[in-house]
Amino acid sequence: MGATVEPGGGVNFALYSRHAHQVELCVFDHVDDTKPATVYKLDARRHRTDDYWHAFIKQAGPGMTYGYRVLGPNDPQTGLRFDPDKVLLDPYGRSVVVPRAYRREAAIRPGPNDAEAMKNVVVDVSEYDWEGDEPLRRPFSETVIYELHVRGFTRHPSSGVKKRSKSGRRNNRRGSFAGLIEKIPYLVDLGVTAVELLPVFQFDRQHAPEGLSDYWGYGPVSFFAPHAGYSWRRDPLGPLDEFRDMVKALHRAGIEVILDVVYNHTGEGGDGGPTISFRGLDNATYYMLENGGSRYANYSGTGNTLNANQPIVRRLILDSLRYWVEQMHVDGFRFDLASILSRDQSGRPVPNPPVLLDIETDPVLAGTKLIAEAWDAAGLYQVGDFVGDSWKEWNGKFRDDVRSFWRGDKGSVPGIAERIMGSPALYGGGKREPERSVNFVTCHDGHTLNDLVTFSRKHNDANLEGGRDGSDDNRGWNCGVEGPTDHPRIEALRNRQVKNFLALTLLSVGTPMLLMGDEMRRTQHGNNNAWSQDNELSWLDWSLLEEHGDVHRFVKELIAVRQHFDSVRIDSGLTLGELIRQAKIRLHGTRMEAPDLSHDSHTLAVSAVNRSNGLRMHFLLNGFTEPLTFELPKLPDGVEPWRRVVDTSLTSPEDVTDPAHAPFVIGDGYPTPQKTVVVLFASAAGN
Repeated sequence: MGATVEPGGGVNFALYSRHAHQVELCVFDHVDDTKPATVYKLDARRHRTDDYWHAFIKQAGPGMTYGYRVLGPNDPQTGLRFDPDKVLLDPYGRSVVVPRAYRREAAIRPGPNDAEAMKNVVVDVSEYDWEGDEPLRRPFSETVIYELHVRGFTRHPSSGVKKRSKSGRRNNRRGSFAGLIEKIPYLVDLGVTAVELLPVFQFDRQHAPEGLSDYWGYGPVSFFAPHAGYSWRRDPLGPLDEFRDMVKALHRAGIEVILDVVYNHTGEGGDGGPTISFRGLDNATYYMLENGGSRYANYSGTGNTLNANQPIVRRLILDSLRYWVEQMHVDGFRFDLASILSRDQSGRPVPNPPVLLDIETDPVLAGTKLIAEAWDAAGLYQVGDFVGDSWKEWNGKFRDDVRSFWRGDKGSVPGIAERIMGSPALYGGGKREPERSVNFVTCHDGHTLNDLVTFSRKHNDANLEGGRDGSDDNRGWNCGVEGPTDHPRIEALRNRQVKNFLALTLLSVGTPMLLMGDEMRRTQHGNNNAWSQDNELSWLDWSLLEEHGDVHRFVKELIAVRQHFDSVRIDSGLTLGELIRQAKIRLHGTRMEAPDLSHDSHTLAVSAVNRSNGLRMHFLLNGFTEPLTFELPKLPDGVEPWRRVVDTSLTSPEDVTDPAHAPFVIGDGYPTPQKTVVVLFASAAGN
C-alpha cells in the first residue's frame, strides 16, 4: 500500500477505495502549484484488483510530489461523499508537504483546491543509517515516563535551543525534533527513562477556532508521516530524518520513545468538515456512520470516529504501528481514547475486539510498550478491565483519588490506600502485574501540577469557547487564594502540595508518569484545555528551572530513590508483583494497627515489610490542616533505626535524601505537619 520505490527504478502506487468509479494520480512539480503537471487516470479494467487501485509508474522516483482525486457517487445520505475536485492525501503516504497557501476551508468549499491542499512526497525509507540502533526493551518495572510536547518543550526563547547556525544563518530549531535532541542531557540528568510524545503524526494546525491553531495535534490526517511542522528543515525528507535522528539520540542516552497515537478519529471532523483524505477516498469504509450513513458516529467527541474494526481500517492501523516500530524504531505507543477501538462497526463494545487482539498478538509489536487511555468520550470506561494481557493503562482512578485526598475530600482515605499499593482491586488478578497501572496526577489534558494547587476552577477564556470546554471536575485546591500570590504562607503550602503529588506519583506501586514542566512548576494560568494555545501559555518556560529549583531537585532525587528500591528488587530476583505478594503490608492511622478509614478521616500510614530481604518502608500521609504525630512501627533486633527519606514539609535539601545517607529518626513517633508526606526506610544493619 502507498507509494513503494522499486529496487530497479520506478514507483508502485496502491490505494483502497471500494466505492470509487475512477482514481486519478496527480503529480505536481511543486507543492504550491495551482494544477498538476501530470495526471494518470487509473482505468478500472487495468488498474483495479478487487477494491484496490494500483499503478506502476516507471518514470517516478523519490522526491515526486503527488496526491489523488477520486471520482464516485456523492450521496451523503448513504455515506458516500466523493468530490472529484479535491486533492487527497495517500493514507499510506510517508511524507506530507504543506503549501504556503494551505487553507482548511478550501477542502470544504466547492471547487478545486490544488494549490491549497496538503500533498505527499515519494520517499525511500530504507535510505537511512541507523548505525546499529534498536529499541531498548526496558521493562515497565524500571520505567519512568515523561510526557512532553515536541514543539512546546523547546519553543520558548528561554529554552536555549539554537536559533542560528555557527555561520550566522537563520536555523531555528526551537520547537523541533532537533531541538529536543539538544535537551536530552536535561532528561538524562532528571532521571526519566522514557519520553511520551504528544501526537507527531501529520495533523492540520488550522483545525481550531479562528485566530488559534491546533497545538496538541489530536486530529491526524496521516498515520505514517511525521508532522512537517516539527522539522526545521524544509525538504521532504527533513521530518523523517530529523525524527529518526531524535530517536537514535534518545536511545543512545538510554531513553525510550513512546508515541501518543490517535487511531480513533481523524482531523476531517464531522458533517461540514474538510475532505482531506479518508472522507474523499471511501467515507463509508473508514468512518463509523449512523442513520443509514448520513451521520457520523461521534464516540471521540471530535465529530467523527474511525471504523477501527473494519478489516481495511484494521489493516491500516496495524501497518502504521509496524511501520513506526520497524522503520522508525519507536519503543511503544499510548493509544488515545483506546476504548473506542473495542467498539464494533455499529459502535457496540465487544469482549474480544479484533483490532486490539491483533495489536497484542502481532509478532512485530511483541515487546513493544502498549498503553491504553482506557475510556472514550461517549462514557465507555474500562480502567482495570481493558482487554488482553500486554496492555498497560493510564490509571485515571489514581489521578482522581490522589487529587481528592490532597484537596481534603471526605471519604478519600480508602482510595488513596489502594493507589499507593498499586490499585490491587483493579490489577491484582490473573496475569496482571502492578506495573499495568500507569500512575499520573497530571497530563497534557487538564491543569498542570502548579495550577492544580493554584486554581480551584478552570480559566479557559483564551480558548474562545465561552468557558464551555475543559473538564469541570479538576479536584484542585488553590490553598486559599485563586491564582498567583506573593503570600509566603500560601506559597509554601502550594510548594508542599506539589511535592506531595510528586512523592505519591513516583513512589507508589506502578509505572509513574510526569507531565512536562511539572518539575519546575510550569503554569498555564488556570487553562485546563490548552489544545489550541500554540504560544507561551503552553510552551515550557525554562526560566522556571531557577525559580523552582527545589522542586526540580525533589523530582530528580525522588527518581533516584525509586531506582534505589528498583535495584533492591532486581537483586532479589523478583518481579514487582512477586515482591508485593511476598510483602507484609499493613494499614495504620496515627496509632499503629488502627487505620482510620472513616468518612471524616484525612490520615493514613502504610507499612510494607518484604519477607525475602527484610526491606521496610513506612509511609505517613497527613491530609489534615493541622499537625499530627504518627506512632512508628517497632523494629526487630538487627535492623537499623528508621531513616527519613522524604518529608515534604522540610525545605530543600532535607525534603528528600538518598536512602543510604538519610538521617535516622529518634523516638517512637514522628511529628508530621499539615498536608505532608513522610517516607521512612529501614534495612538490616550493613545493607
